[in-house]
Amino acid sequence: MKTVLLTGFEPFNKATINPAWEAVRALDGWSGAGFRVEVRQLPCVFGEVNRVLEALVDELHPDIAIAVGQAGGRAEISVERVAINVDDASILDNAGQQPVDRPIRADGPAAYFSTLPIKATVAAMRGKGLTAGVSQTAGTFVCNHVFYGLMHHTAGKPVKAGFIHVPFLPEQAQERPDDPPSMALDDIILGIMTAVETAVNVERDEAHVGGATH
Repeated sequence: MKTVLLTGFEPFNKATINPAWEAVRALDGWSGAGFRVEVRQLPCVFGEVNRVLEALVDELHPDIAIAVGQAGGRAEISVERVAINVDDASILDNAGQQPVDRPIRADGPAAYFSTLPIKATVAAMRGKGLTAGVSQTAGTFVCNHVFYGLMHHTAGKPVKAGFIHVPFLPEQAQERPDDPPSMALDDIILGIMTAVETAVNVERDEAHVGGATH
């Protein structure tokens, strides 16, 4: 039985809801053929979030770990390819921190690649009618911070790990004057379920598997 760790962030930037957490917590206790899911919330705080995540990985020993975050303004579920070793925040985190041009790990490499089958995941999502794509940037805020921290902590371990960004919920988009794209919570949940099932059943991407990028 494989253990799958799913994490979602608490609300941030004065918001009252985070679609990543709403989707992830809906899957608390979910199990399927050969796997069971553990769900945890992460703080949107530089530094602290990676300490919390590392402790979770050490406690649960997951076979698969997928962190999920909000990417307001994106129209699709974004399966991230690469985490870079820099914090460069345009807004404050939930502890009032705003690091600029600071390495996440001074002793770490410039970047890590996801070890999830990212293109197979996108193909499976699209096969279910979802809008999804491979993304080449997870930004430089806390999402990238935790993505890098997760990959650093699981490097060399038998863990498939990575990060997925999800759009605003419709109710969030309605509150904003710029009318950003959004996605229904049920579709986001289905996307995360699809990512889990793909990670469980697909060892690695095949060369012929496509996936649009942005």
